[in-house]
Amino acid sequence: MPSILKKKHFWGSLIAVVLLVYCLKDIRMEDLQRLMGRVDFYYLIPALAMEFAMIIFKALRWRTIVEKTKKIRVLRVIPLFSAGQVINIIMPALTGQVGRLLLFSKKEGLSKSYVFSTIVIEVLFDAVSLLIFIVLLSTASFVFPPEYRPIGYVIAVITVLVFAVLYLILHFKERIGKFGRRGLRGRSPALYLTLKKFAGSFTKGIEMLRYSQYFIRTLVLSLLSWVAHILVVYFLIHAFGFELPMISAVVIMVINTVALMIPITPGNAGTFELAVVASLLAFKIVKSDAVLFALALHILDLIPIFLMGMFFFWTEKVNIKEIKEEGSKEEVLEQVEMTDVMMGKK
Repeated sequence: MPSILKKKHFWGSLIAVVLLVYCLKDIRMEDLQRLMGRVDFYYLIPALAMEFAMIIFKALRWRTIVEKTKKIRVLRVIPLFSAGQVINIIMPALTGQVGRLLLFSKKEGLSKSYVFSTIVIEVLFDAVSLLIFIVLLSTASFVFPPEYRPIGYVIAVITVLVFAVLYLILHFKERIGKFGRRGLRGRSPALYLTLKKFAGSFTKGIEMLRYSQYFIRTLVLSLLSWVAHILVVYFLIHAFGFELPMISAVVIMVINTVALMIPITPGNAGTFELAVVASLLAFKIVKSDAVLFALALHILDLIPIFLMGMFFFWTEKVNIKEIKEEGSKEEVLEQVEMTDVMMGKK
């Protein structure tokens, strides 16, 4: 079997192409010309501004999460965070998060397990924000689609369980440490040292959950990033001339987020468009218009990330190819902490 067939990027790209072809197969040139004739491009200005705001809020949220360990300047954290998002987009599936982890670790001198804990916290607060919007939709006049309700319940249960586990780790970390020393130090010293270092860095990363000021700031910035994304969708709806209420922007954002929780294709190409089209079809939007709207929204989402991210790569002389190659190694997550231990890093 050719080596290319064994690569995740190949299969992710293939799925993306298939989904995009499926979405675009019924689009005709006259559909595009008709839509372009009625698009109000002035609405694209506030939409793009909200895209930048969304990235800034997310970058400030990560800055808040790491603030107790390291203070990072605002003007640095925004392009750094954007660069991490670029890596997350161009790499397939969850290897993008690994590449992002490696970038943050190298450029800010943070341990990989610590950065991993901050990414976990980001995901948790995104889940909490998502649940808040799902609840708001359920209490509003709009009824959240029944096919998505089980997913909402699953997200709620997992989020509560993970928060509970993290708080238990913080509360009983001394006892957990003693148990590890008794059970592992004599039998497997190398494994014990690796787990001890990982646990130390990881608990250091989730320490911010103990402090209400950091917790509230992180939650507020999470909600602001989601509101900014809702406004992006809302302004784009007006740009396309769709007669839809604000609640429709919330629905599109929530359903799209739920559908993309497990990344399959690079940059969610194809899966993003399919989710947005499905949302718009529920509001009786013509499929050709829905597909073009989805493409426009996806492009808008990528513009600020790539502008600020590529600026960071250029100024910091970061080699994206090296990060991709390192992050694509399947064993990277197993090796990162052992490497730190062997090199004597603290």
